[in-house]
Amino acid sequence: MEIQFLGTSSGVPTRSRNMTAIAIRTRGARHWSLVDCAEGTQHRLLRSNLSPMSLRAIFITHLHGDHCYGLPGLLASAGMLGRTEALSIVGPPALRGMIECVMEATQLTLPYPIDWVAVDALAHSDILPDLRAHATKLSHRIDSWAYSFTEAAVERKLDIGKLKAGGVPAGPAWGEIQQGRNLVLPDGRTVVAEQFLLPPRRSRKAIIAGDNDTPELLALEAAGADVLVHEATYTEAILHKVGPEPQHSSAAMVARVAEQAGVPNLILTHFSPRYLDPKQGKANVLTLDDIEREAREHYTGTLALARDFARYELGKDGSLHPLP
Repeated sequence: MEIQFLGTSSGVPTRSRNMTAIAIRTRGARHWSLVDCAEGTQHRLLRSNLSPMSLRAIFITHLHGDHCYGLPGLLASAGMLGRTEALSIVGPPALRGMIECVMEATQLTLPYPIDWVAVDALAHSDILPDLRAHATKLSHRIDSWAYSFTEAAVERKLDIGKLKAGGVPAGPAWGEIQQGRNLVLPDGRTVVAEQFLLPPRRSRKAIIAGDNDTPELLALEAAGADVLVHEATYTEAILHKVGPEPQHSSAAMVARVAEQAGVPNLILTHFSPRYLDPKQGKANVLTLDDIEREAREHYTGTLALARDFARYELGKDGSLHPLP
């Protein structure tokens, strides 16, 4: 499972960071999915190996502009590139009206169908062939959601010792068994595949959250997750100065919940533009080191602060590794 960040700034872009957009896909899959689509996302795609032609689904967490204003342009560009395959779009119910209003006002027609899925109906929809998607309601100024992605199927390994002991000849028969298919051997014996497969590993699970001032709302869902991607717009000190109105989280708030839920990997993103990259920092200027330092005071797992274009692989053992 791979996660790539196409934008990591909150509210407005900076010279080094665009606003929120995150790609997720399973390794080897032809298709990929997008969580949020800020203005400029399609330009970010030009600097990645992701194509609008193989985009399977878009999940919008909420309708603030830094999470969805890039959607009309991306849809239009996909059409101009010749896309004909249907595209699923998941989000708050008002999202459809918003996009259709833009399409009507600009006379935009698309050469492919859109499958609109309201976020509260996601549990009853089969959006992706390789991942099960689930939504969790968050707390923000407008309705905001987190999306969980869990492997739909896990490969099984052969129990070689049992196959040999059972006299099942190696070759095509083993391949059929590994695919879970029962078969009849040349000597007439029926082989039940399940009896010759080792127990499957646990399905990997990633959570990508929208804006949220109450990370505790994800505690139950995060308890079984391998990685949590969550906003850390501020440090505690700045959050107290800004006040509660923006309804965002501090690094400490998210780190505490991730630690208590036992999430082994935490990726923070959606940083206020006031936090500069460390190499840009000057004396008495806030940097992302402040956010990282605060998070590490409360979290003992694998911690990463996302940057634009950064790619991470969630291994089959649940470990998280940056990709080149």
